[in-house]
Amino acid sequence: MSGIRLVNLRSLDLNLLVTLDVLLSEHNVTRAAERLNFSQPSVSVHLAKLRDVFDDPLLLPGPRGMRPTARAEALREPLREALQALQRAVAPASAFDPAVAAHTWRVAASDYAESTIILPTLNGLRPVAPGTRLAVVEAAPPRIARQAEQGDIDLAFHTSHGAPEGLRRRVLFAERYVLAGRAGHPRLKRRPTLAQFCKLEHVIVSPDGGGFVGVTDDVLASAGLARKVVLSVPHFLFMLSVLASTDLVGMLPERLVRGSRAHCMVESPVDVPGYEMAMLWHERSHRDPAHQWLREFIVESV
Repeated sequence: MSGIRLVNLRSLDLNLLVTLDVLLSEHNVTRAAERLNFSQPSVSVHLAKLRDVFDDPLLLPGPRGMRPTARAEALREPLREALQALQRAVAPASAFDPAVAAHTWRVAASDYAESTIILPTLNGLRPVAPGTRLAVVEAAPPRIARQAEQGDIDLAFHTSHGAPEGLRRRVLFAERYVLAGRAGHPRLKRRPTLAQFCKLEHVIVSPDGGGFVGVTDDVLASAGLARKVVLSVPHFLFMLSVLASTDLVGMLPERLVRGSRAHCMVESPVDVPGYEMAMLWHERSHRDPAHQWLREFIVESV
């Protein structure tokens, strides 16, 4: 390695390389100054610094302008390619065109969000962005913030209440609870009384597994009442299957049973607070054109 002088990139002014690229194209300080919108003395100062950096004259006086040295000729193409690559890297992000995009997006969602957000989105997504792919991963609230920060997921869907801190958020819709059962359920032809409600056999979704108490039970308990919960399941979709094939009833988000031919729903005699469903993402992808497009598409779809 003796005899080879290494250039310290940390101390190298990028503007010097831009000047060198123009000089190697023009072979003339005056014309280079015009292209760069510099004064001729400024270009001459740049050339002097470049000669010191590369320990080479780079450009020598000739009968028809300046002639590049062998070192300058060797620099010409690599320098041009490097500057073009740098220009592409710092250029403003190009507009997102869904028709030709080949993105793969990863979103974290519960089975509820899959049915109420992702499914409606898919109906329109495939025709307008046929080259894209969507990976749905199970939502694990304790890990959402870290997954988003590391780029493991692009979006997550969660209730506004209890959503992880530090993420951007946009509310998609407000949800409310209704009392649901199978189509033609004899006890759900009309809104039951509070006493009738408590005597019905209920199924409950317990995301943590095995729980028999939910927000409905908290409201009842505050009035000194209790309902009869006989089944606890981990997912809403299984709960829908149970309701459709048994005489059990359940308090369900309205969007899950709205329009279903297998189910009926009535207003509950218990005033259970609803919730807001939100879309979450990390600051790192907030200004990405593709990400922005997907977020807006989801908002319009639900």
